Amino acid sequence: MTAGIDTPDRRGRTGLDQHGRDLTGNPCVRIREVELLSSDWYVLRKTTFDYQHSDGHWSREQRETYDRGDGATILLHNTERRTVLLTRQFRLPAYVNGHPDGMLLETAAGLLDGDSPEEAIRREAAEETGHTVGTVEHVFDVYMSPGSVTERLHFFAAPYDAADTPIKTAGIAAEGEDITIVELPFTEALDRIRNGTIADAKTIMLLQWAALDGPFAQRG
Repeated sequence: MTAGIDTPDRRGRTGLDQHGRDLTGNPCVRIREVELLSSDWYVLRKTTFDYQHSDGHWSREQRETYDRGDGATILLHNTERRTVLLTRQFRLPAYVNGHPDGMLLETAAGLLDGDSPEEAIRREAAEETGHTVGTVEHVFDVYMSPGSVTERLHFFAAPYDAADTPIKTAGIAAEGEDITIVELPFTEALDRIRNGTIADAKTIMLLQWAALDGPFAQRG
């Protein structure tokens, strides 16, 4: 008996080796086998499939996919003050891969955990910044690392009132979160992309959207 397949894993999941077996949307792909490699908190699978190339020949391929669920992120902005509200927290993967201290400046974000994207981002904004956001604007949905990670991230934006910022630190202590809330002038946030002190992909994407098409875009 294998946890995550025949018996529940630590998150109560079974049948994790069935994911993707019934896909039929691409006639050039035939799923042959799905092997569960790990189901500790997130899920790691190895999938064997046949792939028909553009010249017509078929090959047998294997890929590992990391499934952490889908997520959502939000850029909180104040157009009167021309500021954005970001978070700073420790990210071990960045730290072990060359970031000087692992403390990344980011837009608020989190996993959906069964909620709709809009519900999830309202929850995460409150948990990570202390703000209860009003109307949110859906920006786009993106596969962040499609070569190996299944996650699709839903991007949002919403205004915030600086007078309503009640806290300087946030996060769920039981989950090991220790988050500092950082308000930056929008121009400084863009400069930080250029000098590398903002190095998080989702944050860069939302800041550039805000400059090109969003609340800080130059209207002709």
